[in-house]
Amino acid sequence: MASRLWFTLSACLLLATCEAGRQMPKLSDKKLCADSECSYPILIARALQDFYPGDCRFIPIRQGQLVYVYAMLKDRGNLFWAGSVQDSYYGEQEARIGHFPSTIVEETHILSPPSTEVKTTNWDFYCN
Repeated sequence: MASRLWFTLSACLLLATCEAGRQMPKLSDKKLCADSECSYPILIARALQDFYPGDCRFIPIRQGQLVYVYAMLKDRGNLFWAGSVQDSYYGEQEARIGHFPSTIVEETHILSPPSTEVKTTNWDFYCN
């Protein structure tokens, strides 16, 4: 089993066939968060419509899902937010933070004001 995994990883690296672990273009240079680490949610929102992401920087969202918003990107008119979705059952979706258009959600509960401006890094838009 371990040798098969090593072979797969080696082939992936040699043939450059893996899409994981790539740097994507930044969506913004700054974001607004509740704290300097962007570790506390700013608000809870409900999805007004389905969102199917075009690349790995974004998360898929289904209409009616709750979205925990951790950051609001500042540039380009606050078009994108970063957050995670919670399905009806916790184990149905991996907890992963990704971006989504702010226009597809409505705010339901404000948790903490987005009062801290933080510079984005390449890791904010790294696809794994």
